[in-house]
Amino acid sequence: MQTYLIFGLGFFAQALFAARMIVQWIQSERAGRVISPTFFWQTSLVASFLLLLYGILRGDVVIFAGQLTSYGIYIRNLQLKDAWRRIPLPFRVLVVAMPVVLAVWLLLAGHDYGTLLLTQSDFLHPLMIAGAIGQGFLSFRFIYQWYFSEKARASVFPLGFWGISLVGAWLVLIYAIYRVDPVLLLAQALGVVIYTRNIMLGKNATSDS
Repeated sequence: MQTYLIFGLGFFAQALFAARMIVQWIQSERAGRVISPTFFWQTSLVASFLLLLYGILRGDVVIFAGQLTSYGIYIRNLQLKDAWRRIPLPFRVLVVAMPVVLAVWLLLAGHDYGTLLLTQSDFLHPLMIAGAIGQGFLSFRFIYQWYFSEKARASVFPLGFWGISLVGAWLVLIYAIYRVDPVLLLAQALGVVIYTRNIMLGKNATSDS
């Protein structure tokens, strides 16, 4: 029963991630170009926290590390869109404090989740390495996106973001098969479709300009 609850948490988090991508995709199709909707970053922040918890409960260092990397970038994009300060202050404080609250909760729970993360992950397995590299790509894409957004002083999705996403998604798909993880499998399969379409939209916009 506990396993099903953990998978349920993961599926819900990935459903939020999928929803943000679908909304971004639909709005980009309507605009005829790649856009960065506020909803994308708001949903990303909530889903990232949930998936961080899922990674801990699954003892999966790949998921855990990946979410830690992008958490702050989601907040920064909301700042660039002038959407962060429109969120009530108590909620902003709660969001920023979430990782700390989670760490304290794990400590009080009396479980050595740090050891769990390290012992349940086979770091030497080739497919584990592929998953780690894939998650690295998926994390790096937001650093890449952050860099270009800071240059533009606006939240934007450069074309390279989608190319990096596509490579990462394929690698994580391979890893998901190895881990027999339906959450990652379904999420990244959807990602491959949306990333590919955004690449097409980005190239069309470039050729038209």
